[in-house]
Amino acid sequence: MKISIIGVQGDVEEHVLITRKAMEKLGLDGKVIATRKLDQLFGSDGVIIPGGESTTISKLIWKDGMAEEIIRMAEEEKPIMGTCAGMILLAKHGDEQVEKTKTRLLKLLDVKIRRNAFGRQRESFEVELDVKGIGRFNAIFIRAPAIEWAGDDVEVLARFEEKIVGVRQKNLIGLAFHPELTGDTRIHEFFLSLI
Repeated sequence: MKISIIGVQGDVEEHVLITRKAMEKLGLDGKVIATRKLDQLFGSDGVIIPGGESTTISKLIWKDGMAEEIIRMAEEEKPIMGTCAGMILLAKHGDEQVEKTKTRLLKLLDVKIRRNAFGRQRESFEVELDVKGIGRFNAIFIRAPAIEWAGDDVEVLARFEEKIVGVRQKNLIGLAFHPELTGDTRIHEFFLSLI
């Protein structure tokens, strides 16, 4: 098994470490790599797009052809998880900030996203959420987006203050928070179980 963490920008190493830990817990053999080039994506069984700066990540993955490969993998029903900025990039529809910054989305997840839905960096917070299929989960929100609406085939996994902050659509998972910063492997285990 090979899991690629898109490593062009953002909290990459944290996802690498917790995905390895989740694989160990599940007794899975394989490798987890920080992927910075298109050829490193080939042969991956799943992809995680981490948090970071969505405009920067978008520019870099489209420039190198990684975006097209991620779209192809999604069409092959390989699991793809986006956290925070990664969820923004998975979305089909963005808000005015996405348009203003000319952030090019992957248009895979049938949702409309709002960037910085909970405020800027200084408004970051931690809260315990009820995540469908996982249970109580300590979620860390940093300049977090939220989902304004979700299509009919999108399953809502978590809400906070009436805002949608976690979804699944078949092989795609979008989370507004950072599960890689908690040490709790359950969400990464769930992602791996989709392979």
